[in-house]
Amino acid sequence: MRLLVLAETPQVISFAQQWAAVTGGSFVVAAPEGATADGLVALMKSEGCDSLAGASTSLGRDLLARAAGLLNLSMISDVLSVESRDGRLTLTRPMYAGNVLARVRTLGDVGVYSVRSAAFALPEPSAPEPIQIPTHTTPGCEVLSLDAPKQKRPELAQARVVVSGGRPTRDAATFEKLIGGLADALGGATGATRAAVDAEIAPNELQVGQTGKVVAPDLYIAAGVSGSIQHLAGMKDSKVIVAINTDPDAPIFEIADYGLVADIHQAIPELIGKL
Repeated sequence: MRLLVLAETPQVISFAQQWAAVTGGSFVVAAPEGATADGLVALMKSEGCDSLAGASTSLGRDLLARAAGLLNLSMISDVLSVESRDGRLTLTRPMYAGNVLARVRTLGDVGVYSVRSAAFALPEPSAPEPIQIPTHTTPGCEVLSLDAPKQKRPELAQARVVVSGGRPTRDAATFEKLIGGLADALGGATGATRAAVDAEIAPNELQVGQTGKVVAPDLYIAAGVSGSIQHLAGMKDSKVIVAINTDPDAPIFEIADYGLVADIHQAIPELIGKL
């Protein structure tokens, strides 16, 4: 058995190391730059791989789902753990917004897996060097350019500290001043609720939740976040959760380690001033 790993995050390599320990197989690491589903399939064939894995990111979801279709393989999304049960490769994934954990298998123990990076530690230093995915153009498509904004903060899914804001931040400028300011003071990343994204207060790539990104940082600060079920599904595994909200009955306080009943427009500037 041989696994191709799209190494968009280092934790995916940790998944591959655990996969290899369970199956007795080997794995190949591919660099994510310029990756396409057709290119991944071509690289799998040239390297003799029968399974594919990548991170549960926007890029990973797009590429892995299409690759699974091209390969006619089963796909398991948001893998949380790897184990051997009854001599078979068994994976755990969440269902129903994380309220149920399912143990699943695929036919022949081969498939395409998207891995929830927050569930895995950093890999052991014995991983092989990444290889480049061959250039492969999808018929009828032409890539004209690829423009990515420069990131001045840590990647949301990888950050040790995440500060998230909700609709009470009111507008984009205030969101950047309060949420961005506190995140910068703590050396962390910014996140947002779906309500804040829908109101165009924060960009879509900052959304945390069931339909956004799943994070599990050492410190998660929820500022002006009520705590809807879909948002909790994306951050409830954080090590320490701090909630700031004017509503003492907000659901976010039920899972918070520390809570502050206060107006974020007053509390956050004071916090920033103390840091």
